[in-house]
Amino acid sequence: MNRSDARPEIGWKPDHSHALPLYRQIEVFIREKITSGEWTAGYRLPSQRTLAQSMDVNRSTLVTALENLAAAGMIEGRHGGGTYVCGSGWHALAHGAMPNWEEAIEEGWYYPNMPEVQQINRAEFQPGIIRLGTGELAPELMPQEAFNNILHALSSRSRTLNYLEPQGSLELRQALSVYLRTNGIQASPDSILIVSGSLQALHLISVGLLPRGSAVLLEKPSYLYSIHAFQSAGLKMSGIPMDAEGLHISRLEDAIQNVANRDSISLLYTIPSFHNPTGLVMSDSRREELLATARNTGISILEDAAYSDLWLDEPPPLSLKARDKEGRVLHMGTLSKAVSPGLRLGWLVGPEPVIRRLADIKMQTDYGTSSLAQEAAALWFADGYHAQHMDRLRPELRRRRDVMLELLQRDFSELAEWSVPAGGFYIWLRFIDSPLSIRELFHACLEKNVLIHPGYLYDRLDTDHIRLSYAYASPDEMERGLHVLAQAVTKLMTSMK
Repeated sequence: MNRSDARPEIGWKPDHSHALPLYRQIEVFIREKITSGEWTAGYRLPSQRTLAQSMDVNRSTLVTALENLAAAGMIEGRHGGGTYVCGSGWHALAHGAMPNWEEAIEEGWYYPNMPEVQQINRAEFQPGIIRLGTGELAPELMPQEAFNNILHALSSRSRTLNYLEPQGSLELRQALSVYLRTNGIQASPDSILIVSGSLQALHLISVGLLPRGSAVLLEKPSYLYSIHAFQSAGLKMSGIPMDAEGLHISRLEDAIQNVANRDSISLLYTIPSFHNPTGLVMSDSRREELLATARNTGISILEDAAYSDLWLDEPPPLSLKARDKEGRVLHMGTLSKAVSPGLRLGWLVGPEPVIRRLADIKMQTDYGTSSLAQEAAALWFADGYHAQHMDRLRPELRRRRDVMLELLQRDFSELAEWSVPAGGFYIWLRFIDSPLSIRELFHACLEKNVLIHPGYLYDRLDTDHIRLSYAYASPDEMERGLHVLAQAVTKLMTSMK
């Protein structure tokens, strides 16, 4: 398995005021990393350039430290490049047979995140970063006061600190049943499974319902291309293009026929409302066509409704699950987008045998989602907080969307094109006839503390899109960040002429 994950920067710098020379401080730091077992045999150190920049030292200072450590038998350069912790010599002998965790990492079956995804996950927590691509609400948009009230209410009532039943809190599932009914979905508590966010639902489905080697169809581009829940379970993904109305049905039918000749097709994954990353909404007629195609071909559908409540102009068409009369659609919801990612709470709706099967697997993996989070979520829905929160959130998201659209029109009208999203978080921006490298643009912006999401995270062959989000950055941050982005684009385009 190709382990191309990016090495993290070192969160340490030598003290320039200390009497010990800088190169000696670096030696001590790396030596302690090795002798403490944090960096084990076979561990590849970050590049000299990355280390020098992260430690804020001249490269010559770093090289002196590394040469001394190599002479001591603690690190070694290898043919083909790279510096590694030694797995032999006096250090290994002093510690017995050293475990080679790097080799173990290579053997692990779960795919690593793409290097840029790892960089994004780290950079989002660095001070001063402007997050122009982040797919979550800004802290000031989250319902802090409402949850303070909920936690206060929980403190005065009896609660359980024990494990809950496999499908999750009955109180929460009852509240969700009522909530789903307002969206046209008839789902009894027995047909609902509480999960620790959508990612867990994807994992449970991939290992509990789909045979290894089967094919999963999905929109292209898609959020799923940026994670590896299905690929790591040995499933194959086949992308279906979209048009203005959503998933292209004739191309879907072609894919079903072509893939069926080689593999078994078990599932179509789709985000029909405010799609990630494009922001598209599948039309009402296209949803009916999709269900008809599913009936004719025998495929099942996993509907991701993470953004359905986040409409800004008008509600989206009725969900696929609300139209489902055969138990063909699994419906996945979450509080991570509209309310709070920190709750780590979502749900899956489906036929009772499927829900029981996945609940059993969930009990084998984590023995249930946090009981306290489930109690809080039950009150969130039962006491009307969700509807109140959405009524306050939509105008603010609409305002931020319009601010970003104005800024894009001002700075990018001759560089790019985009559609106006009717909900969700995202603007899918395409650079017009541009020779620039999106990968270089990503890194150029990151060097200026601006974080964007390259389009190739959602379609490996995409060379001209980026995903922007108006949900996290403040209007002032949007203006500063988009100015940096425009400058980086202009500079890269000029250098390539």
